[in-house]
Amino acid sequence: MLEKLTGILQRFEDIEKQLAVVGDDYTTAIELSKERSDLEPLVTQARDYQQTLARIDETKTLLEADDEELRSLAELELDTLREKCNQLEARLKSLLVPKDPRDQRNVIMEIRAGAGGDEAGLFAADLFRMYSRYAERQNWHSEILSLHETGIGGIKEVSFIIKGKGVFSRLKFESGVHRVQRVPETESQGRIHTSTVTVAVLAEVDDVEINIPDSDINIDVFKSAGAGGQNVQKNATAVRITHLPTGMVVACQDERSQLQNKTRAMSILKARLFEIEEQKKQAQEAATRRSQIGTGERSEKIRTYNFPQSRVTDHRINLSSYDLGGVLDGDIDAFINELTLVDEAEKLTLVEE
Repeated sequence: MLEKLTGILQRFEDIEKQLAVVGDDYTTAIELSKERSDLEPLVTQARDYQQTLARIDETKTLLEADDEELRSLAELELDTLREKCNQLEARLKSLLVPKDPRDQRNVIMEIRAGAGGDEAGLFAADLFRMYSRYAERQNWHSEILSLHETGIGGIKEVSFIIKGKGVFSRLKFESGVHRVQRVPETESQGRIHTSTVTVAVLAEVDDVEINIPDSDINIDVFKSAGAGGQNVQKNATAVRITHLPTGMVVACQDERSQLQNKTRAMSILKARLFEIEEQKKQAQEAATRRSQIGTGERSEKIRTYNFPQSRVTDHRINLSSYDLGGVLDGDIDAFINELTLVDEAEKLTLVEE
């Protein structure tokens, strides 16, 4: 850890030297200032840690003094310094845990009905409401990007954006397969059915982070199939974008103008492509580290919502809540907090190694 701290302190000093001579290069100044601000809490603790270690070495020399009273005071001082040193080490390890650079970003969530027919669509609507209510509880803003309903109150597929402080840090572990076990209203014999819904959480991407050449996409326009007034009905405002290298298709039709739908479709496409790159990185990292909370892949069953038992179980951390109604009303902090703690503990082991 000392080697890591030495490197960080050296980098901090280099940044301060560069800031002193950066002049009118405001772009560089902003970048350096941000990096300095990010490092400052760690640097403050690191310097205190180094000073404490130095004082421990100095105090140890007093243990060999002829004066018994001086030796006794030195022993007391050492106990105090060692306790402080342990506390500083714990703080430093926490600060050294790698931060996900996407944590402060907005997210695009995609919810799709999986196995289970109409019941899966109804549960997809339940999950959409759950995340919408959670966003309200956090004072975030959510907005639908694309919506395909089943006609019986269910949802075949919905894409929506959630904007606010630290949204991705709170929702990134929601990606995966959510399973529901309940008796459908149409089931006369009261048999429990199991259905699945897929949730994807994508970090919103800045235009500068991912470039999609015009030659890689094909854009089609068509008339919206949904409500929206005369403008939507008469004009081809809906947009479908096909990413040719991957075959990925994104369609948006909920806005009243073709430009707005195109902008939103491109935003979703960029977020999906960015996520593919992140998954590749995670797959490479997985060769050396296996996360305790799973990979977040969409094929992975992460949570079960059991209606007969009013139970919600997250299989990655073996945590259950028996307040299913509260969970579906957006009370999911217990799961998110525990998932975050487990992830940080796993990353902390890497720092300690």
